[in-house]
Amino acid sequence: MKAKKTETNETELSGYARESRPEKVVARLRPHARVLAWPTLLLFVLAGGTGYFFGNLPEPWQNAALLAGAILLALLGCLLPLAAWLTKRYTITTRRIIFRHGFFVRTRQELLHSRGYDVSVRQNWVQAGFRSGTVLINSGLEHPLVLKDVPNVDLVQSTLHDLMEQASTVMGSRRQEQSALAAESAFWGRR
Repeated sequence: MKAKKTETNETELSGYARESRPEKVVARLRPHARVLAWPTLLLFVLAGGTGYFFGNLPEPWQNAALLAGAILLALLGCLLPLAAWLTKRYTITTRRIIFRHGFFVRTRQELLHSRGYDVSVRQNWVQAGFRSGTVLINSGLEHPLVLKDVPNVDLVQSTLHDLMEQASTVMGSRRQEQSALAAESAFWGRR
């Protein structure tokens, strides 16, 4: 009876049981928030300038034009960059990398760790000061997957290498098990 339990246990651990493991989120990232520094500064200058000049202009239509111009500049210079930043998301899971972006047209790209890829990092001097950088993931397709201005770029690169290595060892062990099962069934199938 104990032998049956170990056989079932081994069968559950081998083959397709590993594929049924749930996919876990390793990291959820956005581009570095430093890109919002200029829009935030613009918002403060607009608020200060509008507050100072509003009501001090001689004509009422000039006050209305000042307010309308400040609102338009706030929308274009502050809210659009914020919305663009909020729509870019990078999700790294135990099985794949998911890149989502777009405001009116949503785009989603996925790359499986088991496919294998090359990870390279680009940094300029500003990014190096903030420990961020651009991660280029080349899987042999026409266009590499580009994760722009990722915070903690060294940690992201090492994590991607580890996940890719784990995926390749799992795939290698599955192939070995499948070839062993195929050889075993071929042996027993002969007469």
